[in-house]
Amino acid sequence: MSALLHLLLSLLRRFVRSLDPILTPALLVLMAIGLAVQYSASNASLRGVIAQAVFYGVGLAGLWVISRLPAHLIKQATPAIFALSMLPMVAVLFIGQGKYGNHWINLGFFNVQPAELCKLTLPMLLAWHFDRHRLPPSPSVLLTALAIIAVPVGLTLLQRDLGTAVLILATGVFVLFLAGTSWWWWGIAATVGGGGFALAKWAPIEWFWFLRPYQQQRILTFRSPDNDPLGAGWNILQSQIAIGGGGLTGKGWGLGTQSHLNYLPEHTTDFAFSVLAEEFGWLGVVLVLTLYLLIIARCLWIAADARDGYARLLAGTIGLSLFAFVFVNGGMVAGLLPVVGVPMPLLSYGGTSAVTILLGFGLVMALRAHRPLRG
Repeated sequence: MSALLHLLLSLLRRFVRSLDPILTPALLVLMAIGLAVQYSASNASLRGVIAQAVFYGVGLAGLWVISRLPAHLIKQATPAIFALSMLPMVAVLFIGQGKYGNHWINLGFFNVQPAELCKLTLPMLLAWHFDRHRLPPSPSVLLTALAIIAVPVGLTLLQRDLGTAVLILATGVFVLFLAGTSWWWWGIAATVGGGGFALAKWAPIEWFWFLRPYQQQRILTFRSPDNDPLGAGWNILQSQIAIGGGGLTGKGWGLGTQSHLNYLPEHTTDFAFSVLAEEFGWLGVVLVLTLYLLIIARCLWIAADARDGYARLLAGTIGLSLFAFVFVNGGMVAGLLPVVGVPMPLLSYGGTSAVTILLGFGLVMALRAHRPLRG
């Protein structure tokens, strides 16, 4: 009996040895909370919960497989992986579906959003690119990186998905930051970003002639949702009511009024975080944000401890990208940022998003578990 137990423990250790002891439990707890939120938000419907659980299972399986791959093989395959990820980005322009553009490819049993994959493959290629040159990057190396970033961002804009395009751009910017780009570049970027936010907040809407009507409406709603409380401002106002109504401890699991009475739109996707805040209160929000912070901090620690440039840039970018995703969705549901249709990572319903995020953390674990020996 003891020999069998010893064998089982040995097999278990071999099975989990590539899994990070901090990232893995944090991700599992976050996914469990996500399933609880989905169950409540869908009015106790198991269909969506089971579908999301399947997506989590696929993502975890991919995470485990990738975590066991040698890091040097992942680096060598990076250009091919990026090139393959561009194929569905082009295909979706012709066969894609979506409310405001061509965002998804219908495979019959589920929809795939190709742009989600670019949040992972773009930083992979940029990390590979910078790892081949001396850092901080020269102007020519930096210009090449900007051209690489322009490809997936441009294709996403052609799909009429501004929110995802901004997040893909953010993943590229994080790699540039970690690569040691000169600070004066960041001063220019901060000035442009701050100016863009100021324009979105106060400039005449006619200045945004290049945006589509629904995008202009989002800017107007961001400025003052009270101007159309029963129309364009409904989403933000109901989300703020849900968040404020949760108080310290929340109304209780399954007892949120905004989602169950259908006041809160998109309560399983874009506004799932509002459901969490209403039902679990400030304590639930703090718990989820703490899990996100723990995951981000672990990725940054792995990046700092990395022994080659590719691992350092990629692990750090995956951690910082999670911060960007959480910040944008949190700001959106609180009315601090325009509504751009960005899900909350591993909390909102979404197959491609969940699988891609988990694959990204599989990469981080592979970079940690198979890092080269110090020379």
